[in-house]
Amino acid sequence: MVKIGNLELGDFPLLLAPMEDVSDPPFRAVCKEFGADVMYTEFISAEGLIRDAFKSVQKLDIYPYERPIGIQIFGENIESMREAAAIAAEANPEFIDINYGCPVKKVACKGAGAGILLDLPKMQKMTREIVDSVHLPVTVKTRLGWDEHTIRIVEVAKRLQDAGIQALTIHGRTRMQMYKGTANWDPIAAVKDHPEIHIPIFGNGDIDSPEKARDYKNRYQVDGMMLGRAAIGYPWIFREIKHFLRTGKKLPAPGLQERIETAKKHLEFSLEWKGPRQGIFEMRRHYTNYFKGIPNFKSLRMQLIEATEPEQVMEILTGIPDMVKNEAA
Repeated sequence: MVKIGNLELGDFPLLLAPMEDVSDPPFRAVCKEFGADVMYTEFISAEGLIRDAFKSVQKLDIYPYERPIGIQIFGENIESMREAAAIAAEANPEFIDINYGCPVKKVACKGAGAGILLDLPKMQKMTREIVDSVHLPVTVKTRLGWDEHTIRIVEVAKRLQDAGIQALTIHGRTRMQMYKGTANWDPIAAVKDHPEIHIPIFGNGDIDSPEKARDYKNRYQVDGMMLGRAAIGYPWIFREIKHFLRTGKKLPAPGLQERIETAKKHLEFSLEWKGPRQGIFEMRRHYTNYFKGIPNFKSLRMQLIEATEPEQVMEILTGIPDMVKNEAA
C-alpha cells in the first residue's frame, strides 16, 4: 500500500499531473471518473496567494468528488512560500505539493520551479520551512536537474526527504529539455533504488499507453505514475492503464458516443465553474484529442472553436454522429 503520510493510495496509484490552464476542476472531474487516483491543482503562485489575487485564489477550489487532492504552489521567496502554504492548507486539501519542476522561463529563471535546482541548500531550507508551517503532508514535484551537467536527483531526493516531505514525483527531463526529447527514467530508478530513500517515488514523463505504463512499472520499480499530456482530451488513459495492469488485456478505445457524452460533461463542468465565455474558451484545447481520428475533424474543430454560445457547442457535439455518417456516405 502506497501512502502519503497516513493517506492510503492503493498499490500503484495513477496521479493526474498539475498542468497550468488544464488541470482545473472540470478536467479533474472527468479524469477522476475514469480512474485517476490522485489530483493536483494547477500550480499556484505564492505571491498571488498572499496578495489575494483572484486567479490564484480561484485555483484553491476543491470539490468532494476529486479527493484526494494536493494543492501545488510555486515561488522563489521562502517567506512567501511559507505563507502561501499556510493559506493553501486552509482550503483543506489532503496534502501540499511544492513545484520545483516548472521549466518555463518566467518561472525558472527567477529561481522558482526548476530554477531552485541550481541552489539545493535554498531548496532544502524552503522545503523545511513549508513542512514546519502546515499540519498537512508536504510533497514535491521536480525534474532531474537544470541541464544534463547538473543531474543530482539522488542528492535532491535525500535533501527533500531530510526536510520532511512525504512523497516525491520526478519528471524524467531536465529544465533545459523543456518537454522535448525522451524522458529519462534511469535516474528516477536510481532514486527509488537508493537504500536511504524510503518515501514513495512517482515517475512522470512520456507515459502515453497501457503497454508503456506496464513496461516502465516493471523496469523502474516506481511506486506510482503521474500522467499529464496523455490525459488531455483522453481521460480514458487512466482506465485503460489500470485494466491492462490488472489483466494484461487492452480495453477497446472509447466509442464515438462515449467521447461525445464525456466532452459534454466536461463542457458542463467548465461552464459551471468558469462561466459561459471562459468555460467555452478553455474547453477548446481538449477537442482535438476527444475526437482524434474521426472523419473530417478539421471542419468539426473549426466549428467548435468558432462557437461562442453554450447551446451552439452542445448542438455541434450532438450532431457529430450524423456528420460522421454523412462523411461515410
